[in-house]
Amino acid sequence: QVQLVESGGGFVQSGGSLRLSCAASGFTFNAYTMSWVRQAPGKGLEWVADINSGGGSIYYAEFVKGRFTISRDNAKNTLTLQMNSLKPEDTAVYYCAKDRFGSDYELGQGTQVTVSS
Repeated sequence: QVQLVESGGGFVQSGGSLRLSCAASGFTFNAYTMSWVRQAPGKGLEWVADINSGGGSIYYAEFVKGRFTISRDNAKNTLTLQMNSLKPEDTAVYYCAKDRFGSDYELGQGTQVTVSS
């Protein structure tokens, strides 16, 4: 079955950095667009970034442009989100998402990111 396992979350001060990883298994990883989405306390899911199957097309939400970098390693079935210049408003549970636009959409269990001011 599909498994998306996020890791790398934690507690960081404003201006700090974290690197999130998502280990994918149970499907053909290099066939799917992958994404990061997040959910802040009391709010709905919010899209953060997409990367297409080959890694050649990348899109970011406006509020993370220039601060976050999404990447993937299709040989290792791994999705990564490098987060720099973190702000308190980035505090959320971050989820790895498979096939955000398609019928095979799935989310991982999430990893908590907390940014203190």
